[in-house]
Amino acid sequence: MRKIIIVDYPKDWEEAIEDTEVVDAQTYLTSPTYTDIRSARIFNLCRSHRYQSAGYYVSLLAEARGHKPIPSVTTMQDLKSPTIVRAITVEMEDLIQKSLSGLKSTSFTLSIYFGQNLAHKYEKLCKALHDHFQAPLLRAQFVHKDNWVLQSISQVPINEVQEEHRKYLKSFAKSYFARQRFSGARINRKAYDLAILIDPQEKAPPSNERAIQHFVDAAESMGFYTELITKDDYRRLPEFDALFIRETTSVNHHTYRFARKAFADGLVVIDDPVSILRCTNKVYLAELLAKAKVPIPKTMIIHKDNRKLVEKELGLPCVLKLPDSSFSQGVVKAKNKEELKEELDKMLETSELIIGQEYTPTDFDWRIGVLDKQPLYACKYYMAKGHWQIYNWNGKKQDEEGDGEVIPFEQVPFHVLHTALKAANLIGNGLYGVDVKEIDGKAYVIEVNDNPSIDAGVEDKILKKELYTSIIKSIKQRIDNHKNGNGRTEG
Repeated sequence: MRKIIIVDYPKDWEEAIEDTEVVDAQTYLTSPTYTDIRSARIFNLCRSHRYQSAGYYVSLLAEARGHKPIPSVTTMQDLKSPTIVRAITVEMEDLIQKSLSGLKSTSFTLSIYFGQNLAHKYEKLCKALHDHFQAPLLRAQFVHKDNWVLQSISQVPINEVQEEHRKYLKSFAKSYFARQRFSGARINRKAYDLAILIDPQEKAPPSNERAIQHFVDAAESMGFYTELITKDDYRRLPEFDALFIRETTSVNHHTYRFARKAFADGLVVIDDPVSILRCTNKVYLAELLAKAKVPIPKTMIIHKDNRKLVEKELGLPCVLKLPDSSFSQGVVKAKNKEELKEELDKMLETSELIIGQEYTPTDFDWRIGVLDKQPLYACKYYMAKGHWQIYNWNGKKQDEEGDGEVIPFEQVPFHVLHTALKAANLIGNGLYGVDVKEIDGKAYVIEVNDNPSIDAGVEDKILKKELYTSIIKSIKQRIDNHKNGNGRTEG
């Protein structure tokens, strides 16, 4: 497996280490040379890993390409979570107190370079923290009150490593890169009943009130205690056995933190955090689908260096999408050169990479619901009145959303069903909604949604209550697998 160190600038990593190569982030993100590598371990030493930065996209696209990034996007999000950090403190309580017992101060900063520290006495603590938060360069902040507590842990930008630490950094890196395996730790699970996460104020939730009640009825008929929870119930997650998210998900949002916290605590989660990360970023999806040769409309990943090629590659009008857009928000049609420039200027201010696609108008999109890698339902979603999308947020209230029509599977073209399943199964084995356009007898995947709409009176028209029962049965089976020691079911 190739070992590739990614940096923002070549000067950030000038040490020559056997069997590793150094590549700058822009080259890795945009050069076809790295898209087609079959097996690679990516060591992401970019200066910033903030959401939608170049460092963020290095790890995100590494996952889409089948490479193995350190840190992963999941680790990046875990490092931001005070709850995950507190859970680690509890689990490592004895080790933390033993390792720091000789200190007289009330605060302590521990630098962890490739799992090691300059002082040998912190070796076990460094290794344990690195196993939980797999990132090459970490800084852990501890404070002492009655006991030592891990206050925060963050990544250290490569350019901020102290000069006197550089020689140790090189030595630690050599032993680190000589390792054959990179493994991580898990937080022990706790088990309780079913929580359904909703937002009563959400304008367009994935399930309407009647559908939520059908989920509750189905769960209670199978012996679940079921409770509707909101973002204010974060601390209560350990009370439950499973979490079912029924509000619109996003990575920089409490829905992801709920999923990640629940997953870390060992709950069964739909939508699981891996599926949220994969589905909510259209840059990741474009890379993943293209690599797997799943048909998609002509697509390009746009950045500041290739923006002038958009019109030539995609023509006008074309569709531009922010990576984390959902329910048609953050998706625009650029009809001419002026609109193209204006929209690119706005979007590239927000994200280093955005998606551009050729404009492919149709009267409706297919939506194939998929659960446990099997088709669950099929719908036709018609475009909003007088609009090119299913949702028209600028229209009159009665015209905001197009109609939905449930279709029996025997009436769904085989190529639509087959293509949708292929796309969903690349994400995981959770609950997904795959949007497909059918053009000239061919199926093209538009996106895979981790949080598909299930509304009473729409998606349930054929299966009726069996639709809700099927999903709850899947959750119950996953719980049983956990309790029987069959391992974690993950998207």
